[in-house]
Amino acid sequence: MRRAMKHTAIALVFAATALGACATSAPTQPAALNSLSNYVLEVEPGLDRVALAVHDNGLSANQQAALSGLVQRFAAEQAEVIRIEGPSGGDPVSAQIAWSVRDALTGMGVPSERVVVMAYNAPHPRAPVLAGFETLRAHIPNCATAPTQLGGSWTNRTSPDFGCSVTANLAAQIANPRDIVQPRGMTGADQGRRSKVFEMYRAGTATSAAQEELVNGRISKAVD
Repeated sequence: MRRAMKHTAIALVFAATALGACATSAPTQPAALNSLSNYVLEVEPGLDRVALAVHDNGLSANQQAALSGLVQRFAAEQAEVIRIEGPSGGDPVSAQIAWSVRDALTGMGVPSERVVVMAYNAPHPRAPVLAGFETLRAHIPNCATAPTQLGGSWTNRTSPDFGCSVTANLAAQIANPRDIVQPRGMTGADQGRRSKVFEMYRAGTATSAAQEELVNGRISKAVD
């Protein structure tokens, strides 16, 4: 009986030792990483702003032209607000110029609720009046500095630079970087066109629009 218990104890010790060895010596595999998460589209904040010198006779023609260009870029950027910053110090001419800039912007089509007038700590009461808005720029990764691994690998993982060129190309081509942050809302459907398509479908006729004669198989008339 004692001999059997002794053999059993020895067997348990060997089993525990073997399990401990397996737990400590077996290589630990890293958590699976999605290769598409190595590089993702990102945006960088920026500022589009013009500085307008303070004149006693109001805004000049060049300043009006600069504000017109600012409004066009503001509409293309689809930014939220334009901030007008006048120099602090209590100079009445500077304050008048700041409000004249606001009137000029609203006269160019910017809604009044999207124009904000504020003051900034300037070194001089006649410092320039600033007008601008926050911008977003798509971040383009520098794939030339990305780590590259073209040799054999037993880890079954992609190269560290996998996805860099695709992300860089997308960032360079996106028209509005704000679409990276949040997608735009969809516009409403054309109810008239939808009804027309259903009518043609029920009548058994083709629902697509008619093709031009030049496009419909008349390749020989194409201009060389």
